[in-house]
This record gives sequence, C-alpha cells and structure tokens, in this order.
Amino acid sequence: MRVILARAALAAALLLAVQFGVAGAQSALKVPRIGYISPGSSSNQARVARFEAFRQGLRELHYVEGQNIVIETRWAEGNYDRYAQLATELVRSKVDVLVTVGAAGSQAAKRVTKTIPIVMTVVNDPLGGGLVESLAHPGGNLTGLSMMAPDLVGKQLQVLTEIVPKLSRVALLSNPASPGTAPQLQVAGAVAPTLGLRLQVLEARTPQEIDQAFVAMGKERAGALVILAESTFTNQAVQIADQAVKMRLPTIFGLKEHADAGGLVVYGADPVDMERRAATFVAKILKGAKPAELPVEQPSKLELIINLKTARALGLTIPQSVLLRADQVIP
Repeated sequence: MRVILARAALAAALLLAVQFGVAGAQSALKVPRIGYISPGSSSNQARVARFEAFRQGLRELHYVEGQNIVIETRWAEGNYDRYAQLATELVRSKVDVLVTVGAAGSQAAKRVTKTIPIVMTVVNDPLGGGLVESLAHPGGNLTGLSMMAPDLVGKQLQVLTEIVPKLSRVALLSNPASPGTAPQLQVAGAVAPTLGLRLQVLEARTPQEIDQAFVAMGKERAGALVILAESTFTNQAVQIADQAVKMRLPTIFGLKEHADAGGLVVYGADPVDMERRAATFVAKILKGAKPAELPVEQPSKLELIINLKTARALGLTIPQSVLLRADQVIP
C-alpha cells in the first residue's frame, strides 16, 4: 500500500513539474501585440476591408491573430480629437508596434511615444507633414508608406480638363484639420494656372460642412471638383458621390474607395494594397529592424478608374483616349 501511495505521489509531482515547465515556457515566449488605429468606423465596410488586408498581410508572413500575435484595434469614428486618446490607450497597453492609418493618427501616435515603433500607412505627405526626416532615412521611431498625394493633384486636374470640355473653374474640397492638406493645396495652386484653371478652395471638417461646401460650389458655378485625399472625405464617400451627381458636377478623387461609392474618376494609390504592405514593416520590426533604418515606401502602382454609371448620370461622355488609359472601368 505504501509503495502504491509513493508511486502516486511521485507521478503527481512529475505532472506538476511538467505543467510548471510548460507554463514557464509559454510565459517566456512573449506574443507580440500590435496596436492598430483607423480613422474610420468598424461599421464602415471600406475601412474594415482595409483592416482585413492588413491582417491578411500578416498571415502571409506567418503572423496569425489568435495564435502567435495579438491585434488591438481602435476606431476614431471620423473624429480627429480621438487620436491622442486612442494612441495613449494602446501605448499604456504596452503594444510592441503601433500601426496608424493617415497622417493625423500618425502624428498623434508620434507625440504620445518616442520609443514604440510606429508604422504609418496611407499618409499623404510624411515628409511635408514633418513625420520623417527623409524618405530614405526616416529617423526616430516612425516609418511606413506614403501616398505622395501632393504629386497626384496636378495629374488629377489634368484629367479633369480632358473629360470636361472648356473647363475653366474647378472647386477643390479640403479639410484644414488634415496635416496633408497644405502640401496638396500648394501643388494645386501652382498647376491650375498652367492648365488655364481657376480654383475655388472650399473647406469642410464635418458631413454638414461638406453639404454647405456643395451649396457654395453651385453658387460659384464650378465646372468640376477635386476632392483632396483625406480620411474624413473617405468616410463620407457615398455622401460626396451623391451630392456630386445631384449637382451634375464631374468629380475626381485620390482613393479607390470613392469609385466604389459612386465617384466619377479616381487617380491615385490603392489604400487596401498599402495597408496590406504595412504588414511587411511590422514583420521586419518584430524581427529586430529599427524604424529609423527602414525607408518610407511610395505606391507601387497608381490607378486611373472611371465609373461609367456615374458618367451617364452626369450626362457626360468620357473621351476614348481617357478610357484607353484607365486601369479599371466600372460599367
């Protein structure tokens, strides 16, 4: 009987030792935590699609949520004032890397932490916005992907002159709260006169102000409209597309999501692809790379998208020369 009890006690001790060893090993293998800040809402399909692209990018690099990585998401719901709070929450939760979508969120994160690596994505102009020291050598704790939106505005104005005969007056919708607005306005102001265009610059920070801006465009008889690449306008893509059709106003955008929402023309980078590519930066940082040493990447491809359904609603015929250059034509 004593022998049986002794064996049982030994077996229990061995089991405890094994369990303790496994627990110790698990605690030693720290699971990386990624913080992700989106300017949109978790109920916005376009924003969720971007986030899913980021998660897919991580999976392709063998980082699977729930297995060997944790992702904490925060949604700003279109409110710039929330960025600092959301970034602070993630820093306090001790994430290993912060992923920020857009310039405003990236700036807020950079102000909150100087040590946690930050990967920015879908940022208009990180150099002009003061986020990095240079594209080749970002410096500090931030790197990622740039849309180079200021460089695209001139091309967008040119496309408008091709699809709108005798265009002379162009409205331009901007958000003064966005860090990427000033560089885009500067380029637009320089290019417009060379194309024989007069600009009507209008500001909007909220959905209500967007409606007010469209009223002002009508009064000034704008012949076309440029929507600067900016998160608030992306969040309100359907509202803007509907208003443009209602006023029969040909409109060009910088992000693909606007074409899907009914926008007439898009010329710019694919934000879904950019968020997927952000995962590559995260993987490099988790393996020991320093953000200061990872060059900022620019769009690998720019797309020209034409929405023919919207063109018909506007009573507009898109020239064949433009259609032949399009990467995508929405029937």
